[in-house]
Amino acid sequence: MSDRIYLSSPDIGPLEEEFVIRALRSGWIAPLGPEVDGIEADLAARVGRQHAVALSSGTAALHLGLVALGAGAGDVVVTSTMTFVATANAIVYTGAEPYFVDCDPTTGNMDPALLASALDELIDEGRRVAAVVPVDLLGKCVDYTSIERIAADRGIPLIADAAESLGASHRGRAAGSFGRAAVFSFNGNKIMTTSGGGMLLTDDPSLAARVRYLSTQARQPVAHYEHTEVGFNYRMSNVLAALGRAQASRLDGMIARRRAHRERYSAQFAGVAGVEIFGAEGDEHDNVWLTAIIVDEDVTGWGSTDLMSWLDASSIESRPLWNPMHRQPVFAGARRKLSGAADELFRTGLTLPSGSALAPEQVERIDDRIEAFLEARA
Repeated sequence: MSDRIYLSSPDIGPLEEEFVIRALRSGWIAPLGPEVDGIEADLAARVGRQHAVALSSGTAALHLGLVALGAGAGDVVVTSTMTFVATANAIVYTGAEPYFVDCDPTTGNMDPALLASALDELIDEGRRVAAVVPVDLLGKCVDYTSIERIAADRGIPLIADAAESLGASHRGRAAGSFGRAAVFSFNGNKIMTTSGGGMLLTDDPSLAARVRYLSTQARQPVAHYEHTEVGFNYRMSNVLAALGRAQASRLDGMIARRRAHRERYSAQFAGVAGVEIFGAEGDEHDNVWLTAIIVDEDVTGWGSTDLMSWLDASSIESRPLWNPMHRQPVFAGARRKLSGAADELFRTGLTLPSGSALAPEQVERIDDRIEAFLEARA
């Protein structure tokens, strides 16, 4: 079967074309311009932040957020082990050392009790913890009520890695509104996309100004090119910002379609003993970016990799949950505080196609192949 179905393809239509053509015809082709200003204002208003800085990626946003907080060689940054490698890479870019904390087994998000234990241990050792960076997994906000308090009680700033959670909320507050700063990703597979891109959001004007300055090669405000420190080429282009503005205007509808996929999977697996929808409890507050199942092989007689192989044979992409950072060879020497929850989720979890761009015939094909698998394994 030639037409492969992906987990989360970009959802692009006539409105995006209209916005991009508008940007092209405006003459603002080089980085920065009115569309960049617009997307910053749009998303700051949506999540209730005072400042937003549109950047080339979510990784760039994390990197500059950490740099602006002073993270550097000799420091420790405590983060989630259940995440994509970009979170940990951004820490390493600053020269700081990542420290990985395990997750709550029901959500995959950072375990607050383990975080508190890790921070106290590091403080007792006399280490400087430059920041705590919890990650909102698959569009579900972490327990910011607990985690913000734990960090604040110890005088440690928090940067929320909300790369996957734009449109979600925690106790009535939007994802992206927590911490000294928060970051979004607009990568091609995210809830909305600017092709590549990201954003840092904050209520701190000095932090926002520092990130803007560093993201444009740290150029001094003089007529000639002058630089007193090393900067980065991290700003979003005006054309990609136009694409993002169209996407942002459609965000609620795209979330609704992803929720419909989750409800469909919930119904499909409802009668299958040993299978549950991952993170389903309280998911009315999630953006349901990706839907995953957890498979208890002792009950089902088959494992998540069996279903993954079956779907792949029909050219349907599925994927295990994130391989935890403490398992990555590149971070073999990094310190960690573990419970085993992330390892178990990686072993038993499977993420299913969840994109808002899935066509009805693709949805039907996915459903048919899953039903055929369940019948064959019954």
